[in-house]
Amino acid sequence: MKITAFLPYSGKEHTKKSVESLRKSKLISEIFLLSTYNNLAPIDGCQILQTNNFSSHETVKLINENTKTEFFFILTQDHLLDAGQFCFERFIYLAETTGAGMVYSDYFEIKENVSHAHPNIDCQLGSIRDDFSFGYLLFFRTEAVRKTVAQTNNDYQFAGFYNLRLITSQHYSIIHIPEYLYSTIEEDTRKSGEKLFDYVDPKNRQVQIEMEIAATEQLKAIGAYLKPEFKTISIDDDHFEDEASVIIPVKNRVKTIGDAIESVLKQKTNFNFNLIIVDNYSTDGTSEKIKSYSKKDSRVVVIIPERKDLGIGGCWNEAVHSVKCGRFAVQLDSDDMYADETTLQKVIDTFKKEKCAMIVGTYKMTNFNLEDIPPGIIDHKEWTPDNGRNNAIRINGLGAPRAFYTPLLREIKIPNVSYGEDYALGLMISREYQIGRIYEPIYLCRRWEGNSDAALDIAKQNANNLYKDRIRTLEILARQRKNRND
Repeated sequence: MKITAFLPYSGKEHTKKSVESLRKSKLISEIFLLSTYNNLAPIDGCQILQTNNFSSHETVKLINENTKTEFFFILTQDHLLDAGQFCFERFIYLAETTGAGMVYSDYFEIKENVSHAHPNIDCQLGSIRDDFSFGYLLFFRTEAVRKTVAQTNNDYQFAGFYNLRLITSQHYSIIHIPEYLYSTIEEDTRKSGEKLFDYVDPKNRQVQIEMEIAATEQLKAIGAYLKPEFKTISIDDDHFEDEASVIIPVKNRVKTIGDAIESVLKQKTNFNFNLIIVDNYSTDGTSEKIKSYSKKDSRVVVIIPERKDLGIGGCWNEAVHSVKCGRFAVQLDSDDMYADETTLQKVIDTFKKEKCAMIVGTYKMTNFNLEDIPPGIIDHKEWTPDNGRNNAIRINGLGAPRAFYTPLLREIKIPNVSYGEDYALGLMISREYQIGRIYEPIYLCRRWEGNSDAALDIAKQNANNLYKDRIRTLEILARQRKNRND
């Protein structure tokens, strides 16, 4: 059994080392170098294939045309590849015995000359996001690329590999080998919090548009696509003492909670509102600081839950089910602030105008001192009225601030977790209802060393991603069932 290898090539020395490593395996039949550069020096025994964009559908077609073996693999980044002991024997064995269309493994990443284990997570139905980490070595059954080329009508410039693995998943299983089968040098040494907003960076807009097209085609193929048809709500049906409640769950944020509270209390509105702070047993002086505000302003409502097993979502449930909660529940994280005194009025005006069940705003990234930092304004323009709820399954977040029609939250309940609870709500609500948008910055998202996602280790990143993928899986299953019933 033989394998065809495809490596990106920009003329760097490490590609020669990768080729030398591959030649040690008797399973490698041919090695092709995929290059966007002209006139590069060839490497003995390798053929250079020219492509305009490495991640394009053009590249996928080149792979299809040049693969004569039953299996092939792609190295997706121009990094060193050092295949481990019996690496390819293991890939072939698992692909043959399971019938998988794609196989990937864990790997060792070398950062600053130190090797670190990099485990990946299992790919599931909901692993539709385009930033799912398969590692850098993707092993395919050749028949999968044949099906992809036959099935694809779009000439993707950036979403070629993404589309390849989506279509592969329609016909075959995708198998994760929880073993460290190769090593590579990791050049992106940024912390997790610095990578978090790459997908909404304006310079990546064209890439995101293509990813949305591919993801939408996938949802249509698996019966999970939703047409832009929505239920409506009657927002005047229930009586509430206050029209809106700003909700802040907090635990140990003494440095930032004061700024958050003051940004709420200075709001100018033509309706009554309050601020519900759910203090989840803070121990750093946060509780005392909150009390200093509640003593001076009756609009500040403090809830200390009876339960001690609550995450952020559980704290939201405490606030939403309180008799003090207003008709609309508006989010504010304890690290963040409203942009000015008009934020709350703009949110409620949008509810009244659009009769929607949830609203997502636009925020600006700042440092602790409120100075603008890249990528600046995050407007989530990928959330469109016609396709937003489909594209929401691909992206990793929904923007801020988020606001909800309280009776609906009381009905569906909020997951008692501290990561992804807002995303889960957005998916559930958008399955039936329109989500309104505000495209001007009304919220300041402050990044500092105390943020909960500032510097996560790989185990925590994997746990977070696995949970969101599970949310997507459950949502896709629900949408498939909805479409069958409809």
